[in-house]
Amino acid sequence: MADSPADAILGDRTLFPDLRSRAYLSHAAISPVSLPVRAAVVGALGDYASQGMGAYTAYASQRKRLKVKLESLIGAEPGSIAFVPNTTSGVSDIALCFPYEPGDRVVVFDGEFPANVTPWQRAAELFRLKLLFLPAREYLERQDDALVRLEKVLQAERPRLVCVSAVQFQTGYRMPLEEIGRRCRVFDAELFVDGIQACGAVPLDVRAQCIDYMSVGSHKWLMGVEGAGFVYVAPGKMRNLRLHVAGWLSHERAAEFLFAGPGHLRYDRPLLASADAFEGATQNLLGLVALEAGLDLIQKLGVERIWVHANCYLDILEAGLLDRGFVSYRASDPRARSCILGVGRPGADCVRLHRGLVARDIACSVPDGILRFAPHWPNSADEVSEVLGALDELL
Repeated sequence: MADSPADAILGDRTLFPDLRSRAYLSHAAISPVSLPVRAAVVGALGDYASQGMGAYTAYASQRKRLKVKLESLIGAEPGSIAFVPNTTSGVSDIALCFPYEPGDRVVVFDGEFPANVTPWQRAAELFRLKLLFLPAREYLERQDDALVRLEKVLQAERPRLVCVSAVQFQTGYRMPLEEIGRRCRVFDAELFVDGIQACGAVPLDVRAQCIDYMSVGSHKWLMGVEGAGFVYVAPGKMRNLRLHVAGWLSHERAAEFLFAGPGHLRYDRPLLASADAFEGATQNLLGLVALEAGLDLIQKLGVERIWVHANCYLDILEAGLLDRGFVSYRASDPRARSCILGVGRPGADCVRLHRGLVARDIACSVPDGILRFAPHWPNSADEVSEVLGALDELL
């Protein structure tokens, strides 16, 4: 049984022997669990069974090691990452802790996944902010015009924050983060990025892209499981945040009273000055073990190679769909592509098509009525004929 990251091969699903789908194209929703991920979690469970509390302490080195790997993945500085349960949790942490003043403006995008809108709406109500909605779809249709619009808003409204997803969840459009980030710098705005639809399959560099904050969950392109993720805070930004969501482990030497004898239980210890302050309570150790195992496969293959592989698959699939009368929402510029292909078909019910594909063991999704295909490194281009054949039956 293959259980080593070295066994990962582009286009080969040997590490997914129990996967039932003929073509699993739903990585933008939830990735299936590979043999290495399963083995890592079972191993950690065994350690908990034999050691109990001792396992949590023993796995401290695993958590430190994983942070270093994640920092390398996104080009982050040491000490800039904290673990969170999911993307929404990381978004909420920043949304509730940013140092607003009443009347501040925050830019969000209409058409984004609600995880990167709802927390900002809550912050707007709590801190008396004004949300400025810009159309996300405009970037797909007219990116230059969209950037001009953003620049005018930055100049006229002087927002404190711009909050955007690295990849749009319906169309797969890869937002021009570097161009957005540079404009934010010019007008003293900070950039928050929801990175879940990019991280693991689309190259990211938080420093080159001028990203100040980013939140990512692990159950999509990082190929972990639900309930684990991370938040990134750029150096120097942490000192300005107001930690309204701090927990007991957010303090310096927070656990000292558990091991150092009497007289160490205190409530006045300073809060941590690093991103670790967001780790206010015990973490999902099993989820972090799964994240590391999934990440090891990705880093062995290389994100750039994975992106090229998935887009070669989508080139073939997109051509076949266009021949069948579908309309593609994939960017014409390869630099604006992720590993997602969203399509529609005039006069067709995409929800019905989705149900039919799933019944034929083709895993895909249909967010807000757009038929979405999302391959990852295990997908082989040989599957495309089966996907198109299933669609021919349905059409």
